[in-house]
Amino acid sequence: MILTGAQIVVECLKEQGVDTVFGYPGGTILNVYDELYKHSNEINHILTSHEQGAAHAADGYARSTGKVGVCLATSGPGATNLVTGIATAYMDSVPMVAITCNVNLPLLGKDSFQEVDIAGVTMPITKHGYIVKDVNILADTLRKAFAIARSGRPGPVLVDITKDVTANKCEFDNAPIAIYSRKMNDTSADVEKALEVIREAKKPYIYVGGGAVISGAYNEVREFAAKVDAPVCDTLMGKGVYDGHDELYTGMIGMHGTKTSNFGVSECDLLIAMGARFSDRVIGNPKRFAENAKVLQIDIDAAEIDKNIHTDVSIVGDLKRVLKELNDRLEQQDHKEWIEHIEDLKEKYPLNYDDSALSCPYIIEELDRITEGKAIITTDVGQHQMWAAQYYKYSKPRTFLSSGGLGTMGYGLGACIGAKVGNPDKICVNIAGDGCFRMNMNELATASRYNIPIIQIVINNHVLGMVRQWQTLFYEKRYSQTVLRDKVDFCKVAEGLGCEAIRVTTKEEVAPAIEKALALKAPVLIDCVIPEDDKVFPMVPAGAPISDAFDAHDLEKQS
Repeated sequence: MILTGAQIVVECLKEQGVDTVFGYPGGTILNVYDELYKHSNEINHILTSHEQGAAHAADGYARSTGKVGVCLATSGPGATNLVTGIATAYMDSVPMVAITCNVNLPLLGKDSFQEVDIAGVTMPITKHGYIVKDVNILADTLRKAFAIARSGRPGPVLVDITKDVTANKCEFDNAPIAIYSRKMNDTSADVEKALEVIREAKKPYIYVGGGAVISGAYNEVREFAAKVDAPVCDTLMGKGVYDGHDELYTGMIGMHGTKTSNFGVSECDLLIAMGARFSDRVIGNPKRFAENAKVLQIDIDAAEIDKNIHTDVSIVGDLKRVLKELNDRLEQQDHKEWIEHIEDLKEKYPLNYDDSALSCPYIIEELDRITEGKAIITTDVGQHQMWAAQYYKYSKPRTFLSSGGLGTMGYGLGACIGAKVGNPDKICVNIAGDGCFRMNMNELATASRYNIPIIQIVINNHVLGMVRQWQTLFYEKRYSQTVLRDKVDFCKVAEGLGCEAIRVTTKEEVAPAIEKALALKAPVLIDCVIPEDDKVFPMVPAGAPISDAFDAHDLEKQS
């Protein structure tokens, strides 16, 4: 059948199983939006307040559902407003397709109104990018984009389409082309080496990253940990793969990881990394990281092997498939003394905080209790992000969504909207600091417009908390541009944007506020006012070995 380019875009979205897109219209993409109007009963479009919010919403939708997220924007500033969201998705391997439309083909390269080479701009932060100048290749390009976004190590793909292509017509074949898929490499020899080092280990430790979430290897990871009889730590991206309530679980590793995880990994003789890339925030000083251990790394991306940490054994392949083979061939291991030692560390170094006044850890513990640990938690970046990772007990994957690699302030609210749209039956809560919330708080208008019942918790300490913490510890309390005490009233902002608002200033008000917010079944902001100098502990100084983790008690001893 003969279709316009805009019709082809919509048909390809339907063909790929897309039920929701996030975006903002403009001149060059009008033809596509006209077609979306005609198919509104098949594809739900969420109009965000800003294109960056659309990209974060598509990201949150993708992370929480496992599907490809889709965002749309017009040319020029519309497209460039997607850039931070695309980079966020790229750093955390999130499957996303960003569709932009550019000026007509004859106007390309002439500094035309709202013309930007968005494919060039995003080249370093996309898995792949396309500029479509011929309607005849549009359908196959879109199909390739979705295949690339979701295959192997996922990531964002940009498809930029000139406006005339969306108006031009061609024959549309609704029989999709066969997309080339990479043949899985033979891992049998590497699996044999891995089994050998696992059997030899006396003090193994398992380190779980975001790749375990992406591969869907949740059951395999848990079975493997039980078979190896090893303690388990995770990264920010790996939250929920291993049950946070399990006895083998020791918490997050790295700059704000638990002392148990940091000390345990520093003592182990075999570190098994699963879908983890050895980020600098995890390893600290690379020369001192797990220096007593052999390292076994399993990752789908060969580029990650030996990139930051030298490995003794590595397996390049899908984690779920590799673990199935390891589990089938591995005998039950027994490391009773090692596990008892780790249990001693857990008892000696529990997470703790000052509970004499209202604090973020207390709020998160109450949220965990009231939601029974079943909510999808999104966060922005900073102290609140670390507290959310430490004190909410994640038992299922795809329930903690946060910008790990890029560290994007303003990520959480858009992501929370996307997560709720993709998971309407789940409680979705965004936890943001007051500094982060200012970045994209306009997306509350999106939540109210569609009555998306999310809960926005603002951890309001009137400062840029994480930066202030560094200034306190390492810059002799020179608080340069980190104090936010002004006349902004977040409750009034929320109400002005059509949401309910609750202010909390005492511990006793926390539980009633959360319960009320849940009962309202509407977008609700809870403004939680906490002390400005609360700090996230444990902490590892930048560039130090993770075995140097310290907390408030250690600082008291030094003073």
